Amino acid sequence: MAALECQRDSPSTTLGRIHFAAEPMETWKRHIIRQLKHRDKSQKKNFQDVIRSYISLLERTKQKALILGSVARPPPVTYSEDSLAVQASHHNNLVNDLQKTTGELAYQVLQLQQKIEIKDAILEEQHASMREAQARLAQVESERGELRASVTQIRERNRALKREYDARLEQCSEKEKAYRQARERGQEILEDMIKSKQQAAMKMNNRNERRVRAREANLHKDLELAAKKAVNIDDGPSSMPQLTVNTSANIDVAERCHARVFRSASATSPRILSSIRELFERKRRGNSVCRLEEDMYSPVGICLAARVPAVAKHALDAHELGINAVRFSACTNLLATGGTDRVIKLWDITAGMLHHRLTLDGSNEGITSIEFDPTGTRILAASYDKSALFWRLDDCVPKFTLTGHSRKVTAAKFRCSQRQVVTGSADRTVKVWDLQRAACIQTIEVLSYCSDVVCSEYFIISGHYDHKIRFWDSRAASCTQELPLQGKVTSLDMCPDHRQLLSCSRDESLQVVDLRMSNARISYRAEGFKCGCDSTKAIFSPDGSYLAAGSADGAVYIWNVHTGNLEKRLPDMHSASINAVAWSLSGEFVVSVDKSRRAVLWSDI
Repeated sequence: MAALECQRDSPSTTLGRIHFAAEPMETWKRHIIRQLKHRDKSQKKNFQDVIRSYISLLERTKQKALILGSVARPPPVTYSEDSLAVQASHHNNLVNDLQKTTGELAYQVLQLQQKIEIKDAILEEQHASMREAQARLAQVESERGELRASVTQIRERNRALKREYDARLEQCSEKEKAYRQARERGQEILEDMIKSKQQAAMKMNNRNERRVRAREANLHKDLELAAKKAVNIDDGPSSMPQLTVNTSANIDVAERCHARVFRSASATSPRILSSIRELFERKRRGNSVCRLEEDMYSPVGICLAARVPAVAKHALDAHELGINAVRFSACTNLLATGGTDRVIKLWDITAGMLHHRLTLDGSNEGITSIEFDPTGTRILAASYDKSALFWRLDDCVPKFTLTGHSRKVTAAKFRCSQRQVVTGSADRTVKVWDLQRAACIQTIEVLSYCSDVVCSEYFIISGHYDHKIRFWDSRAASCTQELPLQGKVTSLDMCPDHRQLLSCSRDESLQVVDLRMSNARISYRAEGFKCGCDSTKAIFSPDGSYLAAGSADGAVYIWNVHTGNLEKRLPDMHSASINAVAWSLSGEFVVSVDKSRRAVLWSDI
């Protein structure tokens, strides 16, 4: 203890020495004091346990000395009675102190035994919990072993799958290589087929031209022989054949037949030769000369008043993929839809619902446009596979395919004669085809991507991505006029009376061009209307009073041609952009189709 006290006093003594020797700066003093206090605390902590042990040892030594002093018997000594009494009282006091100490020790022993029992119970509980923990540990170890085994198995399976995947990947690369080679071979074969077909078409054209020239020469000889003979022709019109035709061209022919062209036919009157030659040249079709009634007599439907649709009567997923085109027949309510799934489906409208009738296949890629002929018995379609296909309704296989474009065909339309077809393509050409020979008879270079075409007997109108509409004289293959627009032309449509032209363009507007009044134009717009793609199609109603087009927001917009106002907006039935709409010839139904393969039938009731 003295040593400890000396140690405790030593810091203060050292502090005094440092106090007298340190510099007068307060920072140094505070720093040294903090160091000394820290050392004092650390030294106290080291000797606290020793001091407590020393104190407890002193107490035990005192108790042991007290017990041993009370038990030890002093040597026999003779005492006097007073001394004996004093000793007796002393011994009694010692006995009392010993009993008291013994009681205290016994009480402490009991307390210690209770503590030992409590410690034993706690220790037993700890042993039990340790045994449970060991059992859980053993279980976890077993589960760990099982998981390690399963991980090993999974790794082995993964290695096997990796080896299989590598083998499949190698096979796939080989298959892709073979597919590319096959595709290249197919492209070469297709190009060879196209070249051979073009050569065959050229040979056929040359052969037909030779035959026509031979027929013309024979006819010319026969007419010259007939002209050398004197023939008396009556003045009355009853001697000439009567032709009942409702077109202006045929009326001109009939008038020439009824008129008195000459009094007598002789070698000095060649007017009969030129008249008959003109008649044959104007009505020649293919390899033979056709009658007037053959092409001009076809059923013509008439719509007195189209009705503006208001409600959706029926909606269904008509194709497996998006629908690009829709068209009604010119004679009945027969409907045709064409989509990206490479087929054309025909639908009947019964009781306000679309019923599937027939599927026409044969295209190698998606359909871009559909057209019925005026008789309603034949269908013409344009395709992404660089061709146009021709079906009869009694056969689901195409009768023939028109190939010759180098890129996708965007539009295919019948000409008024029904024996010729006009196609427009992304390869910047418009081609005229003879259906009787299934051969191209004219190619027009149009200088820009052609999105749509419309045509009549003697002119062709094409819409293009360079924001222009071009008018072509099909007889001379020359452009007679260009109309500039503000955006890409997505579609064209001709009014039923052929007096107005409708165009839809990517500037979110429709324009109607009056073909009689120096191409005067009227624009039609509506809030929310937006073309959903570069092939969005707009149409006239069958009576020419309304315009209809689908929008990117899934709604059908209908305008009044005469007022220029939006007549109706039909929303909520399409969840994707509408590609095309069609109006039935009766004016009763409208059908809209969209990119999500949905077709909706609309009506006014």
